Amino acid sequence: MITVSGISKQYGRKVVLREASFTAKQGECVAIAGANGSGKSTLLKILAGTLKAGGGSFTAFGHDMLKETSERERLIGYVPQENPLIAELTARDNLRLWYANSRYDMNQELERGTLAMLGIPEFINVRVDAMSGGMKKRLSIGCAVANDPPVLILDEPDAALDLICKEAIRDYLAEHKRRGGIVIITTHDEEALSIVDKLMVMQNGVLREVDRTLRGDGLLAELKKGQ
Repeated sequence: MITVSGISKQYGRKVVLREASFTAKQGECVAIAGANGSGKSTLLKILAGTLKAGGGSFTAFGHDMLKETSERERLIGYVPQENPLIAELTARDNLRLWYANSRYDMNQELERGTLAMLGIPEFINVRVDAMSGGMKKRLSIGCAVANDPPVLILDEPDAALDLICKEAIRDYLAEHKRRGGIVIITTHDEEALSIVDKLMVMQNGVLREVDRTLRGDGLLAELKKGQ
């Protein structure tokens, strides 16, 4: 189980996050919806350890994720919005870097594991700078899960992707949940909400839970509250 409690962040007088809190159990997906600039990405960066929190706590399976760096690296896989890959290298060579210290065999994963499920063998010898956006996103996820972390944090994994790529990513996340993993995503895509167990909305740095079945006008109304 993970517990996010009172996560705050501000830059000078500008408050970006106001005591964001939620929990998730094994096999659950938490989705965070909100307008651009509402604080979603800031929260995910803090949970992933790439940005320091101004206050609050984040525990996963009994470990302090804000302090225990080695445990955070073992337990959490993070896929940011921006491309984390090395542009001059092929998909295979990027994966080799991530799998260098993994307990999993990269070739086996390409044949019948996670990397196969993500469809990465289709473009394994393509350089990153020649890939489509969907290929880069799937490869980013493949790199992030090299050590099969139980907690996946993904910032808009479905942004600007075609339907086939979206389905491949959604299928993988559903399988990760089925195996007892925890997924935290931000998204603007209602199709991604089909795998969600807990739906949160972020407004001006304030995070709150809403009915996970909300879609369309109902969800839009929640996103506009307080504006």
